Amino acid sequence: MDAVVEALEHHEGDVDNPQEILVELQEGFSNHHKRLKKSTYEKDLAKLQTELVKMQYWVKATGYRMIVLFEGRDAAGKGGAIKRLTEPMNPRGCRVCALGTPSDQQKTQWYFQRYIEHFPSAGEIVVFDRSWYNRAGVERVMGFASSEQVEQFYVACPQFERMITQDGILLLKYWFSINDDEQEKRFQGRIDSEERRWKLSPMDIESRNRWVEYSKAKDVMFSKTHIPEAPWFTVEANDKRRARLNCLRHVLSKVPYEDMTPPPIDIPVRPEQGDYKRPPFNEQFFVPNNYPYKE
Repeated sequence: MDAVVEALEHHEGDVDNPQEILVELQEGFSNHHKRLKKSTYEKDLAKLQTELVKMQYWVKATGYRMIVLFEGRDAAGKGGAIKRLTEPMNPRGCRVCALGTPSDQQKTQWYFQRYIEHFPSAGEIVVFDRSWYNRAGVERVMGFASSEQVEQFYVACPQFERMITQDGILLLKYWFSINDDEQEKRFQGRIDSEERRWKLSPMDIESRNRWVEYSKAKDVMFSKTHIPEAPWFTVEANDKRRARLNCLRHVLSKVPYEDMTPPPIDIPVRPEQGDYKRPPFNEQFFVPNNYPYKE
């Protein structure tokens, strides 16, 4: 009961969104883990997203190229962080790449080839929701790659990433870290919510059963691929709000951008439009208005 009261206090009376309160209860409210207050989160998020827009103006103007890579366990909060990173920016210059299972043709290609196809051009930001590190994670743990392929990846990956950075692309690698209790709560939250149940796949359940194996794989991956040119940055993600803010702030700190926001445009008076007459409304189809205006 105390947790319910605390959740309501954090939402400051936002009882119009009971689903969010339910998720909050399922995803980490305890005496040992309190989420950042919603008002603080929203205030700081707005400031950071304003800076992200400024950053994108600079990236476009200077021809800068960025890759931001998100990895972590299932339900670690990668998707939510990616959403907050990209939602204020112009999608023409900021793309999210979330590749599925490779095709039979792609399986015969150089392992990194299908990722390179999505790399940024001048003035672009590309965000990878999972990446070539699948080979060191899920493919290793689930047996989708042989031990020889995994070992080859450990050798090739640092060389590959040095080539990326030497060509002038900024490569930021983030690992979202949660503990097993928090992952369990988030999995249960997805099961209990019809609108979020799609997020839980049989592969997620299988990875849950192999927690220690994933931990070992991640530790080896870090030891082999944490290089000066492209280091790993770990985001403590048991609290999604803190994780999002910390990650966005860190991204901004790694880009040497300047405020190049263009000045406001003076819109001239609309010129006369002539005597054009529109066709009758009864010749058009309208979506039914299920929310009529109140008198």
